[in-house]
Order: sequence, then structure tokens, then C-alpha cells
Amino acid sequence: MVHPPPLILASTSPYRRNLLARLGLLFQTDSPAIDERPLPSESAVALVQRLAEAKARAVAKRHPDALIIGSDQVACLDGAILGKPGGRDAAIAQLERAAGHKVIFQTGVCLLDARAQQAHTFVEPYCVHFRNLSRAQIEGYIERERPYDCAGSFKAEGLGIALFARLEGDDPTALIGLPLIRLVPLLESFGHCPLGAV
Repeated sequence: MVHPPPLILASTSPYRRNLLARLGLLFQTDSPAIDERPLPSESAVALVQRLAEAKARAVAKRHPDALIIGSDQVACLDGAILGKPGGRDAAIAQLERAAGHKVIFQTGVCLLDARAQQAHTFVEPYCVHFRNLSRAQIEGYIERERPYDCAGSFKAEGLGIALFARLEGDDPTALIGLPLIRLVPLLESFGHCPLGAV
């Protein structure tokens, strides 16, 4: 029986780690520590695809025999990229801007076979339609969840769900940062099978 290569998640994000853990696969995490600044005139889709692969390749240097998952996500409102707010005032400003509007999340994923240096990449979009929200509602939400490390300033797996009018997309896990529906068949092709042998 051929054993699949070790699985490494190139991320220190607790959200991505918890998502991947849902599949019941053995994996380790490793920090990619790369420069995540966008290039001049780089689109959101190009940015997340480039960074997902860069994260996987950075970790591959320390794990040359592994299968490595890199992922990156940005939120876009009217064509502008929303980053992680980092603090209260920026989070309030992001949610005030998003209220009553549509925000598109682009999540890039790279599954890198470090042995062959072959990268399989994709970008999964997910759309969030925000409710009209008052300043008091936004401040109340921010005080309760403090989503300062989340693109778009909310946690969809928590109270953030109350901010939305509706969600639109093929893979709800993409919104949290790792699109498992698209990822599972790729993992299976390398012998990592959440449901047992294919």
C-alpha cells in the first residue's frame, strides 16, 4: 500500500486549521511568512492566486516531500480590496461601507506537490449581501466579536451571520477561508481521502 505524502497547511490561521480539521485528515501547520502586499494594478483574483501559491512554495522549502495547502483571501467592495481591519475604528468603517451592499470574497487555493513541484491552483468566489445596518448595530457587533483579524470585519461562523441579508456561492467554507468542496477531490487524487478509499 502506497502512503500519501504528509499534508501541511501553509497557514497559522485558526479558521483555516479548524476548517481542514473537519475532514478528519492528519496534517500539520507551518507559517509561510511571506510578503502579502499586492502588486501595482493587481486584481483581487490574481492577488489571491499568487499569494496562495507563494505561501505553499515558501513552506515547501522546509517540507520537500509533502503535499502543501496554501490559501489567501480578500474581500472586494465596488472593486476595492478590503483587508483585515486590524482594529476597532477600521472595522467599523469597513462595515459601514459594506452595509446595504454586496461584498465579493475571493479565496485562492494552491495544492502543491512539493516532490514534483507541481501546483494545482483555483480561486473560489463567494458573495455576501449585507443588510442595512445602523452605526449602533455595527458597534454592538464589533464589541462582541472583535473581528479585527478577518477580511471584511466579520466572522461568518459566529454572530457575523446576523449582518447578512443573503449569501450567494457554491461553497460556504470559502467564506471562512478554505473552500473544502473544491479542495476534497484534489486531496483525494493524492491519497488523502476524508471518506475512505476512493
